Amino acid sequence: MTPLNGIEVIEMAGIAPSPYCGMILADFGARVIVVDRLSKGQPEIPNVMAKNPFGRGKKSIRVDLKSREGQALLERMIRTSDVLLDPYRPGVMEKLGLGPEEALQWNPRLIYGRLTGWGQEGPYASLAGHDINYIALSGALSLFRRKGEKPLPPCNLLGDFAGGGMLCALGILLSLVERQMSGRGQVVDAAMVDGAANLSTLFYGLLANRLMSLEIGTNMLDGGAHYYQTYETRDGKFVAVGALEGRFYEKLLAGLGLDPAALPPQNDTGRWPEMTARFAAIFRTRTRDEWMAVFEGTDACVAPVLDLEEVARHPHTRERRVVSTGDGFLQPSPAPRLSRTPGRIGRPCAQKGENTREILDGMGYTEDEIEALYAKNVVE
Repeated sequence: MTPLNGIEVIEMAGIAPSPYCGMILADFGARVIVVDRLSKGQPEIPNVMAKNPFGRGKKSIRVDLKSREGQALLERMIRTSDVLLDPYRPGVMEKLGLGPEEALQWNPRLIYGRLTGWGQEGPYASLAGHDINYIALSGALSLFRRKGEKPLPPCNLLGDFAGGGMLCALGILLSLVERQMSGRGQVVDAAMVDGAANLSTLFYGLLANRLMSLEIGTNMLDGGAHYYQTYETRDGKFVAVGALEGRFYEKLLAGLGLDPAALPPQNDTGRWPEMTARFAAIFRTRTRDEWMAVFEGTDACVAPVLDLEEVARHPHTRERRVVSTGDGFLQPSPAPRLSRTPGRIGRPCAQKGENTREILDGMGYTEDEIEALYAKNVVE
């Protein structure tokens, strides 16, 4: 038994955040069917990864949604599904006659998840964009910079995945819980600009309480403090230091061989740049692993900055199986961990359209009807 056992999900094929959202649902037992476009005569959705962790545990069908028969096929799927995940710009599904108004008439229990960058309304709703644009408008991107430097996007983790795919998965799960009481479905409007802003809640609070300034790079958590920094080590690797509390800061100083009595107070902000330079010089005297041996078993809040390929080898992440081997390559394990009904990595990513005939058969199409759909290039 899994938490989402029996939940049927239609995932309209998209890139990055929507496949990640579908992956979360599949990891915890949902039956996820990806509706891919036909390959013939239409542009392919880019798939640069031959080894695709987002597709784990899913099945794929190729459908021509521009044809009347293809639209009827998806309507048939919607009528018996629990969730539809829509990654398109506002209005695309409506033009196909498959928008939430129609879908919820066919299936009043349907959860219609709409995952976009800008959201379903507003001046930018119909515009193109990417993670960097959404987190810029949310205010979150302004926090990622050193003093006097330009903002640096944190890859596309914040908008696409944290503020997008994960937020949408949360909205879908909340709606499934509410449906148990009301018996009714609803629309989830998951916008990356909303999600990235929501993830910035702490900093709105700090600003309101005058515990930070908008001179980013001079505050406690944004690279201003010497005790909340990354430092390069002698071998060109890095350690992360997060000794915020005084008792942890004392252990950090002890490991660095520094006498607190000879130093300025921890939160003398005017001395932070000087202390950062001093810490940097000390950390460069040893390798990363030598420093980790110094701080092993202490509460100095020092951790190695691991490359992706190192995560599987570290004692802590290895014991917890933070990454697992699935489909012949390392990928993150399902999270969070549930004691009775944990998630699991499902079957390897299906090729586009690999399960078309199987899915149609499961929907009740006869063999003659299936052959007719193939003959008309409605499916592939």
